[in-house]
Amino acid sequence: MEEKRLEKLIALTEQSLLSDLELNSIDPMNPIRVEETPQGWDLLGAGNYAGVFTHPHYSDIAVKVYAPGREGWESECEVYRLIGNHPAYSMCYHAGEHKGHYYLILKRLKGKTLYQCIIDGVAIPKKVIEDIDQALEYARSRGLHPHDVHGKNVMVKDGRGIVLDISDFLKEEPCTMWEDLKRAYNRIYMPFLSKKPRPVPEWVLNGVRKGYRWMRNSSVTGRSS
Repeated sequence: MEEKRLEKLIALTEQSLLSDLELNSIDPMNPIRVEETPQGWDLLGAGNYAGVFTHPHYSDIAVKVYAPGREGWESECEVYRLIGNHPAYSMCYHAGEHKGHYYLILKRLKGKTLYQCIIDGVAIPKKVIEDIDQALEYARSRGLHPHDVHGKNVMVKDGRGIVLDISDFLKEEPCTMWEDLKRAYNRIYMPFLSKKPRPVPEWVLNGVRKGYRWMRNSSVTGRSS
C-alpha cells in the first residue's frame, strides 16, 4: 500500500473512527456490541473479539478494532507477520493503538462465505476447497496452526477460495473444523447439491451447526472421561 495513502488512512482512523467509537464486551462467548459507529464509517461485522469497519474512501481496506479488555491483538499481529503475502489471506498494513483502542488496518477481502453460498444456492467449486487446503498447508509451513476454519470464515471470490479470519492461528490445540467441513462437502454437497445448487433455509443450517457443536462437545467429553 502506498505510504502516503496509508498515513492518511491512519490519521482518518484515529481521528474520526477511534475517537468516537463505542465497543462493549459483555460476554466473551458472544459477539461484542458496537453501540455507535462514527459518522462516515460502515460496520462490516462484529465477532467475539473485535468489530470490523470500512470507509467509502478506502473501500479496499478494513479496520479491525478490538474491544476493551479482549485479548488477541498481539497474537493477530504476529499471525499476519508470519503469513506475509499470500493470495488466500488478507494482509496487515498497520497495527496501532489510539485512546485505548487496539486496531489493525487490513486488506479487505470481498466475496461470499461458504455458509452464505449454501443459503443462496450459489455453487461452491471444488477449486475453492483445494485453494483453502493449499492455503492452510502454507500457513503450517510458516509455523502456524490453522484454527477455527469453518463455513463462515471461508469465502469464494471469482471461483477461488479465501480464508477470512486467521486470528486464532497461533493456537496449538487440534481443530477439526475444516476437515469436518470437507467431509460434509464430499459426502453431502457434491452428490446432492453441486449439480443443481438450490437455496437452503438458514434455519436448516443453524440446526446442522447446533448438531455439529453437540457432537463435537460430546466427543471431547467422551475422550476426557
